[in-house]
Amino acid sequence: MMNCERVVFQTVTIKEASLKCKQKQDQLDRKNKEIEDIKQTLRLKQMEEEDHQRRISNTRRTIDDLKAELAKVGDQPDVMPRINAVNVELRTIREERAKVEGEKADLRREKDNLIAEYRMLERKLNDMNNMMNAKEEKLRGRHRDTHFAIQWLRQNRQLFGGNVHEPMMLVINVKDHRFAKFVENHISFHDLRAFVFQRKDDMERFMTEVRDKMNLKVNSISAPVESCSRRPPSRSIEALRRFGFFTYLREMFDAPDEVMSYLCHQYKVHDVPVGNDQTKAMIKTVIEEPYLRVFYTTEERYTLKRSHYSNKISTSNSAVHPSQYLTITVDAEEKRQLEQQMKACELKLQDIEERMKALQTEAASLDRRDNELLAEKKHLSEVKGKKRQLEQKISTKQDSLKQMEQSVIDLQKIEEETKEKIAAVNSQKVSIVTAFMTQMKLRAKLTMEKVYLALETVGLMAEKTKLENDCREGASELKTIDQKCSRLEQRKVQLTEQCKGLLKRAKTICRMQPDESLPEDLRNAFSKLPDTLDEIDTLLNEERARAECFTGLSERVVEEYNKREQEIKHLEKELEDRSNALNAYRQNISEAKERWLNPLKQLVEQINGKFSDFFRSMQCAGEVDLHSENEEEYDKYGIRIRVKFHSSTQLHELTAYHQSGGERSVSTMLYLMALQELNRCPFRVVDEINQGMDPVNERRVFDIVVRTACKETTSQYFFITPKLLQNLQYADEMTVLCVHNGGQMLPPNQWDEKAFIKRCLERKARA
Repeated sequence: MMNCERVVFQTVTIKEASLKCKQKQDQLDRKNKEIEDIKQTLRLKQMEEEDHQRRISNTRRTIDDLKAELAKVGDQPDVMPRINAVNVELRTIREERAKVEGEKADLRREKDNLIAEYRMLERKLNDMNNMMNAKEEKLRGRHRDTHFAIQWLRQNRQLFGGNVHEPMMLVINVKDHRFAKFVENHISFHDLRAFVFQRKDDMERFMTEVRDKMNLKVNSISAPVESCSRRPPSRSIEALRRFGFFTYLREMFDAPDEVMSYLCHQYKVHDVPVGNDQTKAMIKTVIEEPYLRVFYTTEERYTLKRSHYSNKISTSNSAVHPSQYLTITVDAEEKRQLEQQMKACELKLQDIEERMKALQTEAASLDRRDNELLAEKKHLSEVKGKKRQLEQKISTKQDSLKQMEQSVIDLQKIEEETKEKIAAVNSQKVSIVTAFMTQMKLRAKLTMEKVYLALETVGLMAEKTKLENDCREGASELKTIDQKCSRLEQRKVQLTEQCKGLLKRAKTICRMQPDESLPEDLRNAFSKLPDTLDEIDTLLNEERARAECFTGLSERVVEEYNKREQEIKHLEKELEDRSNALNAYRQNISEAKERWLNPLKQLVEQINGKFSDFFRSMQCAGEVDLHSENEEEYDKYGIRIRVKFHSSTQLHELTAYHQSGGERSVSTMLYLMALQELNRCPFRVVDEINQGMDPVNERRVFDIVVRTACKETTSQYFFITPKLLQNLQYADEMTVLCVHNGGQMLPPNQWDEKAFIKRCLERKARA
């Protein structure tokens, strides 16, 4: 025990010696760092002095160069007269520059005024063109083939040698919308939608293209070879004023010369008078006039025919129907004047632009000359002040040189101080190294003593164990010598049972079966052990003494190791079970996904087919697909609709940013109809789907709804809407119901549809 205590004491002493060694080593490192800092300070001072001497040398060279330059400048002539001349020219140029800027400002104001005037004229002209477009839209609704022919003509006018006019209803401009009904009742719709040609060969070429090749049903006429547009009436209007006639039909509208010539030749518009209520009141007198063939009153048209045999006059009259196409009037003279004014504005703007460019060129030239004079003035000023500047620079450099020469660093003194500091630090290092070596020797000595004590302890423990064994053997022999004979047999039995028990315990510890033979490795291990029990005890005590020297090992560590080993095995088994369960879940998910995803994709493909067919019928493109960024994120699956309404664009997803409101409404309606094709039900209701659509898309959707709803196998459709476009295509299978509702609604027994229509016609006639 004393040896063990000495070993522990030696260990503590060694640790203290090691700590002191480390402290001395740290002190040595700090002293080395201190010496390095002293040397670095010296190097910096040396570099600073080298730089100081270099700057002194550069300053001396600069002073010499400035003195040489000063000697050259002293012989130059006086530059003041030239500087004064340059100043005078600069003032002149700047006055001219200000004048140019003033003219440019006046031109800019004039340009802004012209642009404002041009935009105002352009708006007025656009308003007139919009009115013409409204007339064209009416024609398209009534006769689509004629509208197609107009589009073709506008693209191919270069094919014709003479004048070609679009249908009369587009080029006739009634001067007063109240007169439109007379003109429209007098000219048949067949001719109102006819194209008018100056040359007959142009008409034949046109009909070959649009009627024969394009299979369009259009009308065309050729104007008379000799113009009839200026043909005088048979009676002056003054001679007819007593009957209430106030003008001839020709004076109520404007038209191109060829169109007016045809109407005068074919419809005698120059010789058809128009009267008022006075004419109606004097109708019996008026029809007796022999030179009248056709004339109009406020509400009626009269046609007079005189018999060649009996010279009797037969009269027929008909009501003048309200105008449908010619009520939109555009003042052709005003339109021509607007176009002339716009051309005049364009010419003035071009003239202003040219004048602006000329002024800009002149300003640039003045700026260049101004810059040249400023550069020359700067040079002359530099020449003038250069001598004074050189003298100031030389004086400044000389002062700087004196200061630098006075502030020279004494390197020799600094080097001596550095050596003294290093010597002092080295002296301190010597004492530290001496103490360090003392501690190192002490630690080595203590370490050797510890080793010797450990070896001595092992030997003493072994000797102690042997003596104890010998003592026990002697005592046992003395105590049992008298009883040895009588108890020998009993001892044998006990030893036998004890050996069996120990053997059984050993087999249990080694995890062997009771009837299992001893393994070869254990048999070899037992063969190496001593033969007697005392020797085995001695060996066991030696091993225990040796184990006690290893203080870091304990039973708790072994138990912890066994516990960790069991936990690892348990976790490995749990990991394997969970991996198997995860694979089973994945397999089930894959099977379930196939059961619903494949039918879903087939359903979306069917919807896409119907949706694409609907868009293709509108000369557009559209598709529907099942979209997901990640197939495993089922909550993010969605239907993606992509559409294209213009041939020049690509398919874009249906959003509020790429399509207009009308286009989104069309796409939504067609998608719902594609869904309806896959779902059978007794009837369907569509409520106000056309609200927000433009006329073109509304007409397209209505046509598709009609075709879909009128199939033999489709469900019944209820299409509810507050309004519909004119001239839509209806089918025989459709039924139109007009529902009137409101607080002022008449009861059913007071409803008279014919009376309402008559009253409406009378109101329109009065308007």
